[in-house]
Amino acid sequence: MTDVTHKELTVDEKRKIEAAEGEHTREGVHYVPHVDIFEDSQAIALRADLPGVRKEDLDIDVREGVLTLAAVVDPLPEKWHPLCTEYQVGGFGRRFSLGERIDPEKINANLENGVLTLVLPKAESHKPRKVEIT
Repeated sequence: MTDVTHKELTVDEKRKIEAAEGEHTREGVHYVPHVDIFEDSQAIALRADLPGVRKEDLDIDVREGVLTLAAVVDPLPEKWHPLCTEYQVGGFGRRFSLGERIDPEKINANLENGVLTLVLPKAESHKPRKVEIT
C-alpha cells in the first residue's frame, strides 16, 4: 500500500469587472478571466479560461502596447428556469501591458474547449543569443 498525499482543492470565485476599472461598452455582466502565464527563451504564453466563448465572439486586440481580450457569452435560453445556480453566465474582459519585449506582429491565438492560448513571441532583440569567441 502506498502513502498518497492529497492536496487541498481550492476554487477561486469569478470576479466581476467593476465600474471603477473602466466603463462598460457591452451589455450584461463581465468577468475577469483566470490566466496562467508561462515563459521560455523564445516566447511568453498566456492561457485564459473563457468558458462558453465561441471563436466568433472573442476579440483580441493589440494597440499601443496593450493586449486586450474581450468576449461575450450567450445567455441561457429563456425556456430554461434555474433550479440551482453556482455559475453566472457573462462576458469576459482583461488587458495586459506588453512592453517592448514582445513582437506584436507575431502573436498567435488558439481557442479550444473554452481555453484561449496566446503565444507572444519575444522580439529578436530580447531573445538570448550565443556569442562566438574569436
